[in-house]
Amino acid sequence: MTNEANDIYKQAKNGSVAAIIQVLNEKLTDSGVRTRAVFADGMLQLLCEGQTLDQLEQPILVERIRTILESISPRSIRKVNIYSRIVREQQLLWLDEIHRDRENQVLWSEIITLKQPHFFKRLQDDWADRSLDHSRSEKPTAPPQRTSSRTREKRQFRRGLVGGIIASSLLLFGGWWLYTRWVENNLQPVEVAVNAERSPVPAASPQSARIATKADDPFADAVRLAERTSQGSQTAKTAAEWLALAAQWQKASDLMAQVEAADTRYKTAQDRVGSYRQNSQVALAKARQIQPSSTP
Repeated sequence: MTNEANDIYKQAKNGSVAAIIQVLNEKLTDSGVRTRAVFADGMLQLLCEGQTLDQLEQPILVERIRTILESISPRSIRKVNIYSRIVREQQLLWLDEIHRDRENQVLWSEIITLKQPHFFKRLQDDWADRSLDHSRSEKPTAPPQRTSSRTREKRQFRRGLVGGIIASSLLLFGGWWLYTRWVENNLQPVEVAVNAERSPVPAASPQSARIATKADDPFADAVRLAERTSQGSQTAKTAAEWLALAAQWQKASDLMAQVEAADTRYKTAQDRVGSYRQNSQVALAKARQIQPSSTP
């Protein structure tokens, strides 16, 4: 396309009725049909005139006009009311004449709805139009040194914009990765502790009773001890084992009681002080039930 043809096509895409008529007339030259148009009643009113009835055959002409207009995709135009008639003298107010005497003025009329391009297709077309305008604006209309300086500035701006987007994406990804790691390292023990409390009355083997008495984090130590004690309940059989379990639950309760009030987990710790103590009492009861049967 020449520059002039590109300009006409772009004006037609932006909704210029005059440009739309010019494009239609160029495309319909081979059929001998001429068009006139005006935007009224919220749609494009389009008049098609021909020398013979064959030139104005409704299905063929309507489909050609639909194809041409959808390839243009004019903005703000979705419906088109197409009229046809044998060519006659020029009428400036042809639409008013048709409205007054439709039966004698036109051969047929049909309203069509144009398919609108999807959002990404319209973005692509807009980007192509901007690129074309940009390439035209870069033609040397000023001294070469000044033009090259502007080009360098634009390129530097684009590179800086792309670099900023990439850096922002990397920062967001890094922050997300660090957050997921923190969640895995800090929230998993608490979740395990909740599951341990919901399991049957816990017990543990005598070997698991060896724990550190000094705790840097009493909450975390209590959770780990509760988990081990809960796992040990699956194998406890003798009174000695149940007594060891009772001591472990009591130790876990004591550790939870050491959590300070300023700690964000203080409320949870206070709830578990009671639940761990209750588990200790259950373990003692189990030991008492087994003790009489184990003596002669």
